[in-house]
This record gives sequence, structure tokens and C-alpha cells, in this order.
Amino acid sequence: MNYKDSGVDIEAGNAFVEKLKKQAPTIGGFGGMFRVPSGYEEPILVSGTDGVGTKINICRVANDYTTIGQDLVAMCVNDIITCGAKPLYFLDYVSTQKIDENVADIMVGILKGCELAGLELIGGETAEHFRQREYDLAGFCTGIVEKAELIDGKLIRESDVIIGIESSGLHSNGYTLINDMLWRHKISYKEGYEEAWGGGKTKDPSPTPELLTPTTIYAPVVASLVKDFPIVGMAHITGGGIEGNISRCIPDGCEARIDYNSWKMPDIFSKIMLAGEIPEEEMKKVFNLGIGYCLVVPYNVATDVELRIQGYGLQSWVIGDIIHKGK
Repeated sequence: MNYKDSGVDIEAGNAFVEKLKKQAPTIGGFGGMFRVPSGYEEPILVSGTDGVGTKINICRVANDYTTIGQDLVAMCVNDIITCGAKPLYFLDYVSTQKIDENVADIMVGILKGCELAGLELIGGETAEHFRQREYDLAGFCTGIVEKAELIDGKLIRESDVIIGIESSGLHSNGYTLINDMLWRHKISYKEGYEEAWGGGKTKDPSPTPELLTPTTIYAPVVASLVKDFPIVGMAHITGGGIEGNISRCIPDGCEARIDYNSWKMPDIFSKIMLAGEIPEEEMKKVFNLGIGYCLVVPYNVATDVELRIQGYGLQSWVIGDIIHKGK
């Protein structure tokens, strides 16, 4: 007996690492290293970890794993920048039955995500688990922020406004519900998709390939905004929806008042809502509804902030304000 016959090919794994090192030269050791940037008086390191959840199932249906790596980077990076941190480096964990071309495609997406976020891939782990049927991903990133410039929501006051920046779609949330809808033939990823589940064709002929659209990485626009504007709070809109996430940055005594009519909900959410007969309140709890990232700013800078966001090719809207709790 040997390890390869048992399901783990060490030579293939080593070859994969060597190939990857051509694109990310710092990986390959037992631990990733990164020099702490100079110029900070009281630097604070900010770390976050996350995964892509059951969105990975859509990759299998589409037979396309090239973008899911960007989702992985985005889910981690978009969290740590909410305090004003600059992303520094990223590490990944990929678990698979066998190192194959899909794993290589996953790494393409991770490298693309790192490029978009302006951070460095310094290490990770690709593990072969013989009895595992699907792929599993996890990511970890670290950023840095000056202590005096930390954005923690403490400066939020009544009359501040909430600016919502558009999402690219579902991002990486709500896919357990989406996969259940696919299985029940309520929606389809592509025409004839249901045959992959062993069932008949869906009555809905309209495919939804946007289910695989990668998560927007907001690091570049946020870095520009915190440099020039008084941003007093930020939230990455993930599971729990807009209100569930914006509340995490609002101090005691205040609450967010969201106007859900202040932007047009993308068609994909309307289709999901109607096909699944999902109540409006449930949609608000599960999905971002077209808003992927929120900023809290004084009302007198809102217009200038929106113009800066527009300069990065993103739409934004004033979607609410801060009021006294219980008002």
C-alpha cells in the first residue's frame, strides 16, 4: 500500500504548489511572512475569516469554478475594511477529493480577488480528502489601521445618513435557500438544469446565470472614501440583510431607518421572491436586495461621497438615516 493508492497524490500536490508559486512567489514555506508596513504610530491589525457557503454548488452545476475564488477573497476583505483597515495579505484553505483543474480555476479566482483588493496571497493549504465528494473553501485575511483612525461607529449621531453601494447580485449569501429552490424546480441556473437532479425540466424557461456572479470587492473605493471623507460607520451586507448588518456598527441609543423604496431592487431578487413565494420580510433577512456595502456619513457630505463612489463605476443611494432608538 502507499499514500497515492489510498487517495492522496503528494507529487501532484507538490507540482500544484510549484505552479502556483509562479503567480504568488511568497507561498511555499511552512508559514506565510509579511513585513508590517512602516509609518504607523499605533498600528492595529484586523483579521477576518470566512467561506463561500453553498454557493460552491452553483459552480458544480455550471461546471465553472473560475470566479468562486473572488467570492472567497471578497467575503473576508469586505468584512475587515469596515473599520477602515487596509488589506495586507490573504491565506486560503481548499479541501478536495483530488487536486484537479477545478482547484486550479479556484486559485485563478483567488489571485484575481487579491489583485482587486490590493493584497498579497502569502500562503494556504490545499488538502486532498479521499472520501470528500465536493470542494470546500475557507479564507483568512489581515489588514492594518492606525488606532486614531479606527472606524468603530462611536461617532455616529442622529441625522447621519446611510449610503448604500450596489451589490453585483446575491454575492455569497442565501444560497442554502437558492439550492433548495433549484432542487424544487422553482428556479433554474440554466435551461435543462433540473436533469442534473434526476427530475424533469422546469416550467420556468428563463435561466438565472447571474447566480454565479462574483461578489464585489469594495476595498479600493472604501480606501479612497476613508482618506478624504468623515466616514463614521460601515457595514458589509451579508447574511442577515441590510438592517441586521448595519445595526452592528450603530451605537446604543440609535438605530437605522431604512427606506427600501430608495433604490430599485435588481430583477434577480424579484424573480427569487416570486418563484419561491418568499415573504418580503424574509427576503430582507436573507438577501442584500441590491445593496452590498453601507456607509454612515454626516448628511452634508453625502452628495460628495456618492460622486466619489460613482467615479469607481458603482451606483449608490442614500437609503436611510440614523434616528434615536424607539423614535
